[in-house]
Amino acid sequence: MDYRSDFETFKSNICHHVKDKGDIDFIVDVLESDEIRTLYKKEWYPEALYLLAMVDYLSRENDLPVCTNYNDIRAAKLRSPIYPSSVIAASVAMKSDRFKKEAYNAAIPEFLRFNIVESEVRNVY
Repeated sequence: MDYRSDFETFKSNICHHVKDKGDIDFIVDVLESDEIRTLYKKEWYPEALYLLAMVDYLSRENDLPVCTNYNDIRAAKLRSPIYPSSVIAASVAMKSDRFKKEAYNAAIPEFLRFNIVESEVRNVY
């Protein structure tokens, strides 16, 4: 059985891979490994969609064409938005949805398409 880390850890690992490898090498590695399809077939939808969103975002940032191999997956969307844990914590602590609304409005379009609220993919240490 495969080990599935929590989604926050998965996102962090992906962002670190992008930083370590660079945009183009990251895109090439993901597309050559077909990891998006592998995750999707496992029904690990948040991970598959996050990875696809990252590839699409980096492709746009680097003026690269979008890989059409995943058009069927691009039609998918998570039932409800997934917010970063820091946004959820702030919303709970302050008893306000303001943080969620701000995060949603600042989200990167490629991620938001899949109902993933993400705006900080480059800010990793």
